[in-house]
Amino acid sequence: MFQQVYDPVGGSLLYSSLFAALPLLTMFLLLGWFRVAPHLAALASLAVCVLVALFAYGMPLSATLNAGVYGAAFSMLTVLWIILNAIWLYNLTVKSGHFAILRDSFSLLSADPRIQAILIAYNFGALMEALAGAGTPIAISGAMLLAIGVRPIKAAVLALVANTAPVAFGALAVPITTLAQVSGIPFDTLGAIVGRQTPLIAAFVPLILVGLMDGRRGLAQVWPAAVVAGIGFGISQWVSASYISVALADVIGALGSAGALILFMKFWTPPQVDDIEGMDVPATSALRPTPKAMWMAYLPYILIIIIFSLAQIPAIKQWLSVGTLSFPWPGLDILKADGSKVGTNFTLNSLSATGSLLLFAGVLSAWMLRVRPGTAITTYLETVHQLRWAIPTVLCVLAIAFIMNYSGQTVTLGVWLAQAGPAFAFLSPVIGWIGVAVTGSDNSANALFGALQVAAAHETGLNPALLAAANASGGVLGKMISPQSLAVGAAAVGIIGQEGLIFRKVIGYSLVLLAALSILVFLQTGPLAWMLP
Repeated sequence: MFQQVYDPVGGSLLYSSLFAALPLLTMFLLLGWFRVAPHLAALASLAVCVLVALFAYGMPLSATLNAGVYGAAFSMLTVLWIILNAIWLYNLTVKSGHFAILRDSFSLLSADPRIQAILIAYNFGALMEALAGAGTPIAISGAMLLAIGVRPIKAAVLALVANTAPVAFGALAVPITTLAQVSGIPFDTLGAIVGRQTPLIAAFVPLILVGLMDGRRGLAQVWPAAVVAGIGFGISQWVSASYISVALADVIGALGSAGALILFMKFWTPPQVDDIEGMDVPATSALRPTPKAMWMAYLPYILIIIIFSLAQIPAIKQWLSVGTLSFPWPGLDILKADGSKVGTNFTLNSLSATGSLLLFAGVLSAWMLRVRPGTAITTYLETVHQLRWAIPTVLCVLAIAFIMNYSGQTVTLGVWLAQAGPAFAFLSPVIGWIGVAVTGSDNSANALFGALQVAAAHETGLNPALLAAANASGGVLGKMISPQSLAVGAAAVGIIGQEGLIFRKVIGYSLVLLAALSILVFLQTGPLAWMLP
């Protein structure tokens, strides 16, 4: 049995924090400075983390490796299983030809490209983030914006900026799931608090998109539609996260926003413009999709909403829980510094797991879209190949998080940072922002820093759930500047090598929104505490 010590290096919290920060610094430098491939950077950081646990914190080798295996096993069902099946479902729509119909349907909703940009990058991008995440919405939105005539640089910038507020609830709330696991705070509590932070950011994103599309003229002419879309998303996401389903917060947010915007367009039309800087005239198709074709194109996403909604019904939830196993992870006995035992329960919920429900939705979609079984299987194998480098990255990052947490490294950093006192509430979103900016994933940032936020909260007397949620909320604003996101955005629009230019165009928006969120979280510790559940 291993007992944690939070100042093992010379009895100094400062020196111990320097060692505890080494795995994170290694990842930051390799990804952000040396631009090493994510899976190699994660592997190198894992090696550093193991060495720190062994030689600085005195954790036995067997316990260190076992904690890493536990983290990797946790990622298999809660992260990789979801991403794999979500991206497979998207790939099925591409293979069947229905994705092209889906793309063309946006031009039927509005002839104004500024409105189309909101529908594609903001609404449909949020839906893609809800179902897949992992850079998928950036790639899809960027390609679709090119299809309506937006030039490459602008398309990439629009896709990146739009991919903000949905990130915290991406892949059916995988980041919140991970945050709950590493922080020990209930999933629904964290989701509800994030649902009282990110919607306020989301409300302003459509205005930014319109400004990027057409500058001051666009803001002057299209601001009513942007406000409707932003408020529609914010309210829908808040209601879902607080009262309906945390997992469906982005789905309901995206559909609520799109529905409000489409309804608004029935009564309001923006002034017609003939030229928009950074746009070409797109090629138009002579064939108008039939209502049946459009229905089939949207069918997979409708099925997901139906399946996950049904899964919330108590009777069905109980049936899906059959076969669920929960047990202490074998051979991992850890005590905190105060002598209390660290929880190591592992839950295997094969039927009710989000990834399993997505797999079921994919099978139904393949059948209803008349995709042949052989094609569906081949597409699944191609999806596994597509994720061949993402899989080891996720495994390593979660292994790092669990080793840091169980060895005591995370608590050391939290206790040291907590010396900032109540001002730590302002820094809390910044930590999440840094994590996503470097790792490219809100899920990874929550895995790395979720327990740190809780440790800091206990030291400062702040609300642990608030700071943990702030980690996820702050992380969404780091997504647009992460090297992985920039690479995906550049590749999607065919401008590989111009990531630096894209970065310079989005960094300002990231910093301004981060400052606004930090102020909001700080105020939620006092004057705005009434906002919290």
